Amino acid sequence: MLHKLVVFIVVAFTALGAAAQNYPDKPIRLIVPFSPGGNTDVQARLIGNKLTAALGQQVIVDNRPGAGGTIGVDMAAKSTPDGYTIVMASFGNILVGPSLYKKLPYDPVKDFAPVILISEPAGLIVVHPSVPVKSFKQLIDYARANPGKLNYASAGNGTWNHLFAEQLKSLAKVQITHVPYKGAGPAMNDVVGGHVQMMFAPFPSSRVHVNSGRLRALAATGTKRSLLFPDVPTVAQAGLPGYSAASWFGILAPAGTPKSVINRLNQEINTAFASPEIKAAYAAEGLDPAGGTPEDAAKSIRDGMAQWGKLIRDLGLKL
Repeated sequence: MLHKLVVFIVVAFTALGAAAQNYPDKPIRLIVPFSPGGNTDVQARLIGNKLTAALGQQVIVDNRPGAGGTIGVDMAAKSTPDGYTIVMASFGNILVGPSLYKKLPYDPVKDFAPVILISEPAGLIVVHPSVPVKSFKQLIDYARANPGKLNYASAGNGTWNHLFAEQLKSLAKVQITHVPYKGAGPAMNDVVGGHVQMMFAPFPSSRVHVNSGRLRALAATGTKRSLLFPDVPTVAQAGLPGYSAASWFGILAPAGTPKSVINRLNQEINTAFASPEIKAAYAAEGLDPAGGTPEDAAKSIRDGMAQWGKLIRDLGLKL
């Protein structure tokens, strides 16, 4: 019995190695664990189109929304590790999911082989014009003078909008009140309507409201200014050194996927990121494509899980 098992394992690994040498010889499924049209989906389709042209096989985007993206990510984790199923993973289902949920059906580190870091979008701190502040420093001064009177909207408990604000509260020693919504769209609508005073908002959806004067942009949460708002300083530049918060997108494959396949996908996506077409598409969304090695992506996961996991534990937040 043991001999038969050993033979089976050897044959299986030999077949997997042979398949990797001919990779790809059939279509590739790119799981997007959210509905079509969102930021995750848009990036996946840009990359999928470039991979289709480079690899000579169709990359099919497969939208599998639900449970904050964990359903689609779990599906990828349990797929055959042959390079024909990959997933566009994100902040909530990889970096913070293990700390937010009592039990995830997958382990973000053990169950995946990182392919590449896709992007790390920052957020934009916006306020309704009724708030009597015109700079980030004035916002902090106002919040300190009026503890608990400022409300901020988020896309829901545990979302990046929520956690970015909580990190600011902790570092700046201010009290602002969280108002969670079921999605970024409804949250943004109520900030624009003046029902909630502020939000850590996505850059693309903020642009039209800031340009029209319906919202006021005070600071970017990342380490550098946004391409969409070059006149808006970062939080650190505006007076709170040490603050930096960015979301996260990466492409992962199931653990055990042959290294040669991981390297091929990584190489082709890095090449796509260097193309004028992708650079222009990302710039229009206020994004920089990240790229780098699979090891860089793995490190970004470890670092992000450590950073946000500590904050979630300090908050005692569970979903």
